Amino acid sequence: MKDMRDWIAQLRKAGELVEIDAEVDPVLEITEIADRMVKRGGPALLFTNVTGSEHPVLINQFASDRRIAMALRTESLDALARRVEDLMDLQPPQGMVEKVKALGKLKELASFSPKDVRRAPCQEVVMEAPDLDRLPILTCWPDDGGPYITLPLVFSRDPETGVRNCGMYRVQKVDATTAMMHWQIHKDGAAHQQDAREPIPVAIAIGGDPAITYSATAPLPPHIDEMIFAGFLRGRSVEMVQCLTQDIQVPADAEIVLEGHVDPTDVGPEGPFGDHTGYYTPVDDYPRFHLTAITMRRDAVYSTTVVGAPPMEDLWLGKATERVFLPLIKMTLPDLVDMNLPPEGVFHNCALVSIRKRYPGHAKKLMNAIWGLGLLSLTRCIVVVDDDVDVQDASAVAFRAFSNVDPARDSLIVDGPVDALDHAAPYFAYGSKIGFDATRKLPAEGVVRPWPDEIRMSADVRARVDGRWSEYGLG
Repeated sequence: MKDMRDWIAQLRKAGELVEIDAEVDPVLEITEIADRMVKRGGPALLFTNVTGSEHPVLINQFASDRRIAMALRTESLDALARRVEDLMDLQPPQGMVEKVKALGKLKELASFSPKDVRRAPCQEVVMEAPDLDRLPILTCWPDDGGPYITLPLVFSRDPETGVRNCGMYRVQKVDATTAMMHWQIHKDGAAHQQDAREPIPVAIAIGGDPAITYSATAPLPPHIDEMIFAGFLRGRSVEMVQCLTQDIQVPADAEIVLEGHVDPTDVGPEGPFGDHTGYYTPVDDYPRFHLTAITMRRDAVYSTTVVGAPPMEDLWLGKATERVFLPLIKMTLPDLVDMNLPPEGVFHNCALVSIRKRYPGHAKKLMNAIWGLGLLSLTRCIVVVDDDVDVQDASAVAFRAFSNVDPARDSLIVDGPVDALDHAAPYFAYGSKIGFDATRKLPAEGVVRPWPDEIRMSADVRARVDGRWSEYGLG
């Protein structure tokens, strides 16, 4: 699979795509259709007749376990996580065989570096007078401040080092040549704006290989190129092409590219926007993006998504990140066994984690470690359980949390940065966070009474009943 055309063909062949020829309105109507289909476990949707635009609209492309695995070229997210873990396990080699293996991994990683090309499908059409009004940009919710580009790959560079960054930040269309760039305070794009002394070249790529699109959402360590990670996911390098009016590169096989610049001093009101929290985020000041060119493929397909109260399509993108990056988190936190970011927590409100507990206070140590780790530092609530509890079973975690927690002894409240979209916080991007130690307590953790054993059937009886189950006639 090379690009979105191949991806759409794969979805169609797998029975994972429905094409809708009836005329649909990008103002609210597509949102309502897509939302209903996600919540029913429906297929990806390709709208071929969109009011006011000649471009088809693809939505819900990631919104199932099967489709997210297809997009990332894996049988399962856990299988991909094992592949990531193997690649990143670069321990100091002890012998000749281990040295050869380590060199092989480094060579494999280097082979995924982007490749420059001079001609690209994304520049087959150059719009003579760039006009955002010609794109089927969705107005998602009734009180949104305007139409929003919701699945963009936003390319910018660190103004001091020149290192490329690709992030996914919503973009609000203001008029035919102006948009608002919503890169939040904790994101790399915002750091580029803060460090810049002059306008920043920015390019927005829409559509293309879904592995490249996913990579824009990935919480990679600083200075790790998202395009290298995309190459790793797809098994071959991403081809990049120079933009026509800005000194920046974009994936050559993107469907649509918006070229422009952001002046760090030119800010204005952005929002409101119906966000993945299930609430509208209020109006706030963000920088303006000034369009200088639009290039695209012939018969370009516009790729988009809708966020709101879960479950929505971003649930599967978030779950992919949870599973794929767990091995990297465990390299830093080796006593962490597993993690679940439940959809009800909308990624940053709740983390359910299990621990191989070794000493008093270990669970609280883990909470503090998570609050010091990248964007996990924004997690509002952490629940820690023992390693024999399946954190993917929210009911099992809730049972331990409700049973094992003494509020005075087992809760930890700290102040610090929270997600910029956290409307419950008393201040913008700053508030309190709480952790609950739902593990079995040790005597040194203030337990003055013996901690009870959980009720469990003996293994021999379970095995006997398993072996005789067909005799009981219970199905």
